[in-house]
Amino acid sequence: MIEDRDRLASSEARETALDCLEAGIEAGHPRTVVRDAVTLEDDTLRVADATYDLTAYDEVVVLGGGNAAAHVATALEDILGDRIDRGVVVTDDPVETERVTVRKGDHPVPSKRGVDGTHAVLEAADAADEDTLVLAAITGGGSALMPAPAGDISLADLQSTTDALLASGADIHEINAVRKHLSALKGGRLARRVAPATVVSLILSDVIGNDLSVIASGPVAPDASTFDDALAVLDRYGIDTSKAVADRLDRGAAGEIDETPGLNDTVFESVSNHIVADGMTVLEAASDAAAERGYEPLVLSSRVRGEARDAAAIHVAIAEEARATGTPVSPPAVILSGGETTVTVRGDGTGGPNQEFATSAALEIEADGGDEDRAESGIESGITVAAVDTDGIDGATDAAGALVDETTVADPDAAREALAENDVYPYLESRDGLLFTGPTGTNLNDLRVLVVD
Repeated sequence: MIEDRDRLASSEARETALDCLEAGIEAGHPRTVVRDAVTLEDDTLRVADATYDLTAYDEVVVLGGGNAAAHVATALEDILGDRIDRGVVVTDDPVETERVTVRKGDHPVPSKRGVDGTHAVLEAADAADEDTLVLAAITGGGSALMPAPAGDISLADLQSTTDALLASGADIHEINAVRKHLSALKGGRLARRVAPATVVSLILSDVIGNDLSVIASGPVAPDASTFDDALAVLDRYGIDTSKAVADRLDRGAAGEIDETPGLNDTVFESVSNHIVADGMTVLEAASDAAAERGYEPLVLSSRVRGEARDAAAIHVAIAEEARATGTPVSPPAVILSGGETTVTVRGDGTGGPNQEFATSAALEIEADGGDEDRAESGIESGITVAAVDTDGIDGATDAAGALVDETTVADPDAAREALAENDVYPYLESRDGLLFTGPTGTNLNDLRVLVVD
């Protein structure tokens, strides 16, 4: 899974970190989690704790999108076979399917082909009726991959607004509050389009707390956010938008455009949502991998958020405490966390939250016993850090994240400059710290591993 793994695994600690990453990502793959959650026995389909009599429906349709959507479709085809009549999913990680059409989109910024694919999803939704069972494949990345500009909004409007939101430091709840109110599909509007069909969603969550309305911007979930909320986000982060975006949000706030459907909307009476994997799925598997290698695992949280470089300093401090006092875990240990950190972009470089986390962590490790200190006193930090986005795409780069230790930072000033300019990708590349996986087939948020020897 990890490119050039043998070379990167130059120490036991590095090998352990890579094992934990791969175990976590593999555990969250749809081929694993969908088969655990979905079974078919004669005419009875079971999804989690709910059952459906397939004889009650004229057709079974698969609709949705996200980084892992095509893999969900493939897993459903393996289980249901020719019971699936048709379907459309939009993804940036296409795989071969037999009955579901896979359309290519782009992530993290929406594209023309994503718009075209999303229109195909909406057309398929419009063809559903009360005798249709819709299996909705909803996964992380769906917000960007399923763009459906509403009203007078153009693709360029969506792209510029998305770029500004991603660079602002806003969290995913805030970003998606805006995106939902610029879309014909998000914020429960797909559920409205497919009604009165029965909808059963299988969700791979990349959102802290598993808020259904935020995962892929909640295409089949009730939405509590409003046009006023969207305007407040833009104001909070000082984001200037196009006239079309501003006009739509202002008109919505004035009651001239219908709000997204909320919890009491009757459209959700025939919708059931099932989370089949989330960040804890990844952390539990990584924890097991650490234990198998003889390390004591400690899961800090699946909900870490905030500025990436600040989170790194806290994580390293915990690892230092463990090494010094055996609290909160005694070495050899592996400290794990998930969630989604953010980056407030002030420079003009290349990188992503996990790369900034790793670079900041490397600086903290260097200060605790890096190259110069080690050369003089023989003291080593004993801490190795790996951080990746489980979809294999950190920020808007081709790297999944980074792997660092006490050998990474040779010139602290260069590392600090890279962080100041938000240009950590080339810095990590020069220090042989980048991790590449390509598309992983899943998206369950970030995974951070600190190996404490």
